[in-house]
Amino acid sequence: MTQPIPKPRQSSIERKTGETSIRLSVDLDGSGVGTRKSGIGFLDHMLDLFARHSMIDLSVDAEGDLHVDDHHTCEDIGIVLGQAMNEALGDRRSVRRYGHFTLPMDECLVTTAVDMGGRYAFEYDAPIAASKIGTFDSELVEHFWQSFAANAHCNLHVVLHHGRNAHHISECIFKASARAIRMAVEIDPRQDHVPSTKGVL
Repeated sequence: MTQPIPKPRQSSIERKTGETSIRLSVDLDGSGVGTRKSGIGFLDHMLDLFARHSMIDLSVDAEGDLHVDDHHTCEDIGIVLGQAMNEALGDRRSVRRYGHFTLPMDECLVTTAVDMGGRYAFEYDAPIAASKIGTFDSELVEHFWQSFAANAHCNLHVVLHHGRNAHHISECIFKASARAIRMAVEIDPRQDHVPSTKGVL
């Protein structure tokens, strides 16, 4: 059986609120290229890691109320990234749907598992002892991924097995999540249908 060539799995979204203005685009079948300009140096670094390890082309251009703090900008980028992923996946035909990855980084070890099945659930057990990573509030790592999962309509589970350095833990979470998502959104050449016995996701 010859599998039909999938439609371009791309999405571009603009979101404007009283707190942020965001333009974001993804290509699920890319190579990890794009530009990340959030106004938050540490978040740009994490988004670079996400793009490179997921092999998703990702461009982000955001302006936010950083004079208040990083919260709204970080949250809204997570929201828009989730929305773009959901839109780019379409009916999720032919995707692997599930992905998981356990990633070591120096003293850290993180496992992320994801189901891109159209339903939201979020479990996060990855405490970061330090309240700040440079000027970035470390609690925003969890908040970013919760915002992403809710808007990507996916199950996302993140577990830190061990780790001490806050920067390393955050990096490990973004890399492991990227690798798990890469696996889940890949086209499975053995199926040309929606990966569910229900016939719909």
